[in-house]
Amino acid sequence: MTIIEALDDPALFGPLFAAASWLRWRVFLAALFGLPLAGEALALFQHHTGRHAAPSAPFREAALVIGRRGGKSRVLALIAVFLAAFRDYRPFIAPGETPTVAIIAADRKQARVILRYCMGLLRAVRMLAALIEDELAESIPLTNGVVIEIHTGSIGSPRGRTFIAVLCDEIAFWRSDESANPDVEVIAAVRPGLASIPESMLLMASSPYAKRGVLWQTFRRYWGKDGGRVLVWRGTSLEMNPVLDPAVVEDARAEDPAAAASEFDAEFRDDVGAFVSRDVIDALVVPGRYELAPVAGTTYAGFVDPSGGSSDSMTLAIAHRHGERGVILDAVREMRPPFSPEAVVSEFAGTLRSYAISSVTGDRYGGEWCREPFRKVGITYQLSEKPKSDLYRDLLPTLNSGRAELLDLPRLTAQLSQLERRTARGGRDSIDHAPGGHDDIANAVAGALLKTAAVYQVRVLPLWI
Repeated sequence: MTIIEALDDPALFGPLFAAASWLRWRVFLAALFGLPLAGEALALFQHHTGRHAAPSAPFREAALVIGRRGGKSRVLALIAVFLAAFRDYRPFIAPGETPTVAIIAADRKQARVILRYCMGLLRAVRMLAALIEDELAESIPLTNGVVIEIHTGSIGSPRGRTFIAVLCDEIAFWRSDESANPDVEVIAAVRPGLASIPESMLLMASSPYAKRGVLWQTFRRYWGKDGGRVLVWRGTSLEMNPVLDPAVVEDARAEDPAAAASEFDAEFRDDVGAFVSRDVIDALVVPGRYELAPVAGTTYAGFVDPSGGSSDSMTLAIAHRHGERGVILDAVREMRPPFSPEAVVSEFAGTLRSYAISSVTGDRYGGEWCREPFRKVGITYQLSEKPKSDLYRDLLPTLNSGRAELLDLPRLTAQLSQLERRTARGGRDSIDHAPGGHDDIANAVAGALLKTAAVYQVRVLPLWI
């Protein structure tokens, strides 16, 4: 049975996907599984793929560049259930192996959306409901030995599995403090697990974002390419979901045209770019250097990115200037939530005193809240004159010129590499972390390195005069 036959069968998925609004998705599914296309279906295929010739065979990989609320999560769930329930993988599975449909998203909350759709489809079809062996929070074991389970965008979790399908949801928005390119590394990690199962599938779905990462690279390489091994399907929210209220899209366009073009019109953004390249950051990292001990007679500067202890990390960075070598990062401290801010201030104060620092600079988070606890432990807290966007901007020449030495800390490298430069409608640039990302360590490091340069200039300037 083909997936289209299953969609047409009133005893299977027919009642669930019978509406005319699913027409374009039906064409996508027919193309994905290499089923015949003609007439209107072929015209829709050409429109959404940029190709001319209809596919002659199924695809094992596809990228779905779809606007928000376009229905991609329900379609991914449909594919997952179809592959898990309608095919026999026993000839390809060794004793002890578990054929797995992996749902991978930025976090478990997002991944559970598709898992719930999968469970809903299985329950809604009587003959499929009998396949449900158990209902767990993060997996659905089936009586045929297949498991549908969720993962997060971590490079470690998918390794060592045998996959019949890997469904990557909102892959354009995967972020990790441990990796600068989690999407690239996850895809590399799952490919070996797909290799041993004939007709296994890797599906990457997302509304688009910046012109970088796996989704953009796949789109650029395979969009509109007849004969390309990866099917790239692009559709706006209203094309893929005609019942969506157009007023929602129009309101979004009025508020932020660039964001709306990305979220609802499935266009990659031109107003978002990388702040600094990963190659630049890698060249500044001193391999194997995790911290430098304080040296007597050296002037150090410290910068704090405070937090209330419930969501973001509280961080401290210490740096110094060393002649022609430029600015050198000596130490980084990060306290991840939850924590007591007062206890972290006390710990940070001990580190500052070990570097003979009696005055630290930090951003304006919490106003007087930050000054008072540092004052109690004998450290003066000065408010930064610049917001973090300006700190990053002013630090960029130092980074690009190679006049900085950074510690070998993967979370720092990832946060600096994932910083984004955004151009507002008025033409002004801002630099910040990506949606769903963090920059607590990067902010403290940028502040410390810049403060180090400022302290050095103040001390040396009288000699020039």
